[in-house]
Amino acid sequence: MLSRRSVLAGAAAMAGAGLFGRPDAAPAFSRALPAPLPPGPETIVRLDLTAAERQLALPCSDGHALPLWTFANQATPPIVRLKLGQRLDTHLVNGLTRPGEHVSIHWHGIRLPNDQDGVPYLVQQPVEPGASYDYSFVPPDPGTFFFHTHCNTVEQLGRGLMGLLIIEGDETEPYDAERILAVRDWRLTPDRSGFLPFLTMEGAGKSGTFGTVRSVNGASNPDIEVPASADVRLRVLNVDPTRISEIGFDGADAAVVAIDGLACPPFPLRSWKMGPAMRIDVVLRTPSDGGSVTMYDYFAAAPVPLARLVARGPAVRTKPFDPAPLAAARIAPPDLGAAQNQLFTFSATATGAAVAEAAGDDGGPLGPLCLSAASLWAINKQSWPGSGMDKLPPPIVRLARGTTYRCTLKNVTPRMHPIHVHGHSFTVLRSSKRTLPPHFADTVLLLPEETIEVAFVADNPGRWMMHCHIIEHQETGMMAWFEVA
Repeated sequence: MLSRRSVLAGAAAMAGAGLFGRPDAAPAFSRALPAPLPPGPETIVRLDLTAAERQLALPCSDGHALPLWTFANQATPPIVRLKLGQRLDTHLVNGLTRPGEHVSIHWHGIRLPNDQDGVPYLVQQPVEPGASYDYSFVPPDPGTFFFHTHCNTVEQLGRGLMGLLIIEGDETEPYDAERILAVRDWRLTPDRSGFLPFLTMEGAGKSGTFGTVRSVNGASNPDIEVPASADVRLRVLNVDPTRISEIGFDGADAAVVAIDGLACPPFPLRSWKMGPAMRIDVVLRTPSDGGSVTMYDYFAAAPVPLARLVARGPAVRTKPFDPAPLAAARIAPPDLGAAQNQLFTFSATATGAAVAEAAGDDGGPLGPLCLSAASLWAINKQSWPGSGMDKLPPPIVRLARGTTYRCTLKNVTPRMHPIHVHGHSFTVLRSSKRTLPPHFADTVLLLPEETIEVAFVADNPGRWMMHCHIIEHQETGMMAWFEVA
C-alpha cells in the first residue's frame, strides 16, 4: 500500500531541482510533515447568507457602484472562519429577483456528506427566488477553501456571488501573521461603471472570456502591510471564472506549504500555475522595515504585478528561513497495488472545434441561466446536455466504495483545463509534461495535450460532479457526474 508518508515525502527532496515554474534552483527545507492534529469540540458556527443584487463599489471600480450579486452587504467576499471540529450551520436565502434565477452553495474542496454538496438537481433542489435552504456539516480538513453557487455560475460568480472559507487547525507552530490574497478579474466596461457579457462564443470555444480589470481582494495592485522580517502565511486563491495565472513573489524567500488547502512538505516557490479554483498556502519571509515584495502573474508576455506586500515595524525573526510545515491531512492513502484503472479524456466536440475555428473577437454571447447553451466540450465523449442542469445525463462511471482508483486524466485539446472533483481529493502522481511534487488536490490543471495520473480512494458515497473550472467550459459541456456506492 502506498502510505501518506511515501506519497508526500519526495516533495521536499525534489524542491531544489527547479521543476515547479521558473528554473532557478533553491535548497530544500529541513522539517518533515507532522502528523494530523486532532479536531476540537463540535461546537456550532452559525452563518446567514442572503444572495441578492446590491449596488456596491469595488475598490477597483473607480468609485462606480456596480450591480453586484453578493452573499452579504459588502463588495468583497465574506470570509468565514471556523476551527477544525466545529460544525457550520448555514441558512441561505435567495434574494435575487430575476425569475428563475435559482441558487445553491457548493463548498469547494470540502469532503463533506453528499447531500450538502450544493449541486442543484444532482443532490438538492435549487433554491428559487424568495426561498431558503439550510446546510449543516463538519469540515474534515483544515485549510483554505471557498464557496460559490453552482448554477448560472458564469454570471453569478462573475457578479461576485461567492465567499471564502478558512478552516483553522493545521498549524503546528504559529506564523507571525496571515494575509488572504483572492485573485480575480472583473468583466467591466471601459469606464468601470458596468459589466460586459460574462460568456461569449469565442471564450467558451477557446480559453475563456477574460476580465478587463485584474484585482486582489477587489483592488487593483493594492499595497498590503505585513510585519517586517517575519514568516507570514499567505492564503492565495484563484477565484476567477476563467484566467489561469502563474503566481510568484519577487523580493523575498517563499515556500509552498499547502496545495488546495491540504498540507504538503514545504518547497521553495519560484512560481506555480493556478487555474480557476486552485489555492496555495505560502509562507513568506518578509523583508526588513520599509522593504516590499511584489506578487506577480508570470503567465503573460511580461510579468503582471498583482499586489505589493510592504513590511513595517521591527524585525520579528533573525534565523535563516526554514518555514514550519503544516500538519498532514486525514486522507486515506491510495493502495496503488490494488488500484483499478480509470481513464477520463477531456476533448472538444465537433461543434466546439468548429466554434473555436470560426469565432472571432466579436463572438456573441451564448445565453444565461442554468444551462449548457451549446455542447462544445466533452468528458469521455460525453457532453453535458445542452438543455440544462435539470436534464441529468447518465453517470460517467460508477465506483465501488472503499476501492482505490488510479485515474488517467488525458487532455486532447489545445486548451488548458483545471479539472475539479467534488467530495474527494486526488493524490497527484505524475505528468507527461512536467515534474510535479506529490500532493493532494481537488483541482488539477491539465496543460494542452498533457496527461496526468492521479489516485484516490472512493470513500465518500454519493453522486459527485467532475468538471472543468473554466466556467464557460463547464457550462458548455465539460461536466459529468460519477457515483460512489
